[in-house]
Amino acid sequence: MANSPQARKRARQAVKRRQRTMSVRSMLRTYIKRVVNAIEAGDKNAANDAYKEAVPVIDRVAGKGLIHKNKAARHKSRLNARIKEMA
Repeated sequence: MANSPQARKRARQAVKRRQRTMSVRSMLRTYIKRVVNAIEAGDKNAANDAYKEAVPVIDRVAGKGLIHKNKAARHKSRLNARIKEMA
């Protein structure tokens, strides 16, 4: 257990940061799932709309360093490719 005042504060900060990180990561996954669900439903317009909502969220999360920029690019690329291959 943390004994010094500085270590206790850092432990409190870590809890807050972890909660915020988990919340933002969950939001990211939700936006990605919306696109995937629209693709699987076969609704290209809904998939496009969901993709346009998801891209800024993905970029924002990558900009904050929660995920790597290449991972963000990979998500966007794969989702866009799946939308484009819809008939």
